[in-house]
Amino acid sequence: MGSMTVQSNPAAEVVQLCSELIRIDTSNYGPEGSKGERPAAEYYAEKLAEVGIESQLFEAAPGRTTLVAHWQPEGCDDSVPPLLVHGHLDVVPAQASDWQVDPFAGEVTDGCVWGRGAVDMKDFDAMVLSVVRDRARTGRAPRRPIRLIMTADEEAGSRVGAHWLVDNHPELVADCPEAIGEVGGFSLTVRDDLRLYLVQVAEKGLAWLNLIADGTAGHGSMRNSDNAVTALAGAVARIGAYDWPHRIHPAQQAFLDAVENALGVEINADSVEESLARLGTVARMVGATMSNTANPTMLAAGYKVNVIPGQAVAAVDGRFIPGYEQEFFDTISELLGGQVRHEIIARQDAVETEFSGALVAAMQSCLAAEDPHAQAVPYLMSGGTDGKAWQKLGVRCFGFAPLQLPADLDFVAMFHGVDERVPTASLEFGARVLDRFFDQA
Repeated sequence: MGSMTVQSNPAAEVVQLCSELIRIDTSNYGPEGSKGERPAAEYYAEKLAEVGIESQLFEAAPGRTTLVAHWQPEGCDDSVPPLLVHGHLDVVPAQASDWQVDPFAGEVTDGCVWGRGAVDMKDFDAMVLSVVRDRARTGRAPRRPIRLIMTADEEAGSRVGAHWLVDNHPELVADCPEAIGEVGGFSLTVRDDLRLYLVQVAEKGLAWLNLIADGTAGHGSMRNSDNAVTALAGAVARIGAYDWPHRIHPAQQAFLDAVENALGVEINADSVEESLARLGTVARMVGATMSNTANPTMLAAGYKVNVIPGQAVAAVDGRFIPGYEQEFFDTISELLGGQVRHEIIARQDAVETEFSGALVAAMQSCLAAEDPHAQAVPYLMSGGTDGKAWQKLGVRCFGFAPLQLPADLDFVAMFHGVDERVPTASLEFGARVLDRFFDQA
């Protein structure tokens, strides 16, 4: 009798794996309130162990667990440095009463997997796991070694996740020249015969600030020309109302050019959100990356209505375009005025790389093989990812978690949103693309 050939199906498990990962509540409330990622990391390690892949678990704090696995099976080209494939295991919290379904039940209904983490980012975690398990079972090695890292704490700044790993175990990352992870690879339907797949090649830097006004405390019935609340309120109003000048990053320009060509319209930088309105809420995301931004988010002052406090504090969420960090801080200093100072709560570098090279060519090729209407385009993201940590070691970071999405799905609203969900067909598509990608990357 001849030997049996094991049939490959990289998408076979992806829906079930995504659902099971969602059922593991890894809500991250910040430093003091996280549920912890350990149960999800142990689940992931067990699923890898079933197909002969060993994992290491690292903890920066009890329960804050990051998984690292070296997948270098016989048949891959050991002369090529590893590709870092990274996801995060934590999710933002969800208020169950706001949802149509239990956000941690992993329910599969109406053609979607529902639950917190369905798009951010247990979908990608599941796609990678499904592909790796299938390839390990069927003896299909990737072209090059793969470094799998599933981190803790991405949703609260990666302090006890990716940044901790880079600071304490840089050797686990430093040999990887390139990486793929969130947020990119998803489709944007612009015509019946064209879907743009947005590959993230850059993300804005982060500057969270406390604004502090010091004044003279006194009785609320007295005149006071040195009122900290008044000084702070003025600074907050100036920052909140400031119209930041456009600063178009090359990745942003390439994305805008592709949309202009697809839609046959000229996009006005002064009204980009209106110009792109037909693309849905992605227009809001694009609008946020046309300039630096600074949004006042918190205020604190005083303890009694008839007491003028000696100090008032506000918080600002600042984001800067790659290359424009100094301009951001110079502008904030001008807007503060003489009586208000700022302190940096958190600061993270902007991330950027070029949309070029063999890895990008592989992305386009693998997308086109599964979707003949696919065109990969670069874009700049307004938020942040673990790429901010990996870049410190010189890793070129791409957002490439491929999903072919229905044209009417408001995908941007799914991130941290109520009724977060991902189509099962999109998960299966992504698994097939990643399977091809591991042959070419």
